[in-house]
Amino acid sequence: MMHELIIAGFGGQGVMSMGQWLTSAGMKEGKYVTWLPSYGPEQRGGTANVSVVISDDPVGSPVVTKPMITVVLNNPSFDKFEPKVKPGGYLFINSSLVERTSKRTDIEVVEIPATEIANELGNTKVANSVILGSLLENTHLLSEQTLRDTIVDSLSGKNDLVQLNLAAFEEGKGYSNMVNA
Repeated sequence: MMHELIIAGFGGQGVMSMGQWLTSAGMKEGKYVTWLPSYGPEQRGGTANVSVVISDDPVGSPVVTKPMITVVLNNPSFDKFEPKVKPGGYLFINSSLVERTSKRTDIEVVEIPATEIANELGNTKVANSVILGSLLENTHLLSEQTLRDTIVDSLSGKNDLVQLNLAAFEEGKGYSNMVNA
């Protein structure tokens, strides 16, 4: 089975980290993976997105044009990628920052106030981990334990960040209410 994802937001929101954690966890599970970043023309604070493919079979191309799973962390990303989600796919929205709602009835939409949750935990930079918790809870894309281990490995030596990201991940798991379900 092949899963194609796009994660999009502003630089500094953890877009690339989310993609790296997913691909690293996929590799740990023996999957074939690709990670293809794309940056906007701005130097800092501009838009960024990453295409991720996780598959049981070799991947022919890292380019994702019609993702089954899409994460949008800001309004420009919603405008660009919401129409591209495959029918039957998932759209995860950081509802703390995205002011729009999807009108599509052919996809599963999960709105998560990720930045608010992260702020309550003490650091808005872990909003990406909140979203990842919800993404895994809803899609079962990878093993939860494998992703937790990947977060721990990637933040090795930064125990306070490990604990904060794992707490954010756990909070995100509670968001599985599908808006259009």
